[in-house]
Amino acid sequence: MIVAFHKYQATGNDFILIDDRERRFDTQNSSKIQSLCHRRFGIGADGLILLRSEPGVDFRMIYFNADGYEGSMCGNGGRCVTAFANIKFPDKSHYKFRAFDGEHESKLLEVRGDGFLISLSMNQVAKPSVDEQDVILNTGSPHFVRFVEDAGSIDVNQIGRKIRNSEPFLREGINVNFAEVHNNSITVRTYERGVEEETLSCGTGVTASAIAAFNQGLITRNQIEVFTRGGELKVIFEKTEDGSFNDIVLIGEAHPVYQGVIEI
Repeated sequence: MIVAFHKYQATGNDFILIDDRERRFDTQNSSKIQSLCHRRFGIGADGLILLRSEPGVDFRMIYFNADGYEGSMCGNGGRCVTAFANIKFPDKSHYKFRAFDGEHESKLLEVRGDGFLISLSMNQVAKPSVDEQDVILNTGSPHFVRFVEDAGSIDVNQIGRKIRNSEPFLREGINVNFAEVHNNSITVRTYERGVEEETLSCGTGVTASAIAAFNQGLITRNQIEVFTRGGELKVIFEKTEDGSFNDIVLIGEAHPVYQGVIEI
């Protein structure tokens, strides 16, 4: 079977995008998905995303990690699939789609070179759990946030892998973020489960780190600029009286890289 694909990246987090509205793609073939994401023997990506038809929304986003298995919500992937959807539905700039954690809305805010600046609504986040200075929360995917003085000096793969595979998180896994707080912004580096190494950016991790910084009183603004190795994002949110967070929006760019066909 010959399959057309598009490659997109959002702040360096890259994905294979496939229009699967005809449901031809075998979602159970984890070894094939893994091989497609392999950076030496495949197309190469942090994950693979299928765009499928879904009643009541513009489309459904099905996301697979680079290990070949279906993952939870992916914020950077959500922006990439929105940019990809603009090819399929060019008369729209505002989309409603369903993902692993429920419905999301996304908007094309402006054209940025060959891509778009995109806002993505995120679902409500329950009150974070705090263990000393570490924060655990779920922004559509589970995240562990540790605040550090110098994010650039952290061995993210070694320390992140150790935390991700520690007893509390071994079975389900967890994404591990190292966040350095500035005046009203933060720098974040993330070890992603499923990829099992540091990625250049993680949308749900950026969201988790921004909320964690506010929750801990390290930042007092609810609009936070976040810097990653792959680029800059913004997180906006509201904190409720019960300690949860809602009206969460992740804003950042998404760009096409290339397109092609591959035999599966």
